[in-house]
Amino acid sequence: QVQLVESGGGLVQAGGSLRLSCAASGRTFSSYGMGWFRQAPGKDREFVAAITFSGGSTYYADSVKGRFTISRDNAKNTVYLQMNSLKPEDTAVYYCAAARPPIYLYGKAHSYTYWGQGTQVTVSS
Repeated sequence: QVQLVESGGGLVQAGGSLRLSCAASGRTFSSYGMGWFRQAPGKDREFVAAITFSGGSTYYADSVKGRFTISRDNAKNTVYLQMNSLKPEDTAVYYCAAARPPIYLYGKAHSYTYWGQGTQVTVSS
């Protein structure tokens, strides 16, 4: 069992930055692939970024590539999402998720077993 708690969301102006954190419980955090998803009002949940258990590989949605960076610190059981050059269309609830191996599709929500409660990110124009 893994519990995930996101933090770091808030209100920021367009062009600004935020860093989201996701703290995980449990001793096996380093064996999980981790992802960030987001859901805007009236829209489906969408993939944002993912990182392998070791941090050796990362994956991004085209809409955030070059602006967002996912990273993890296995010693702290934490995964991060650094968001730069934020746009109003980035406004959403952001969710952290953990996937047990084997993981074939990092970009698909069904690959993830555990989810956090979400943190709101609002980007004003």
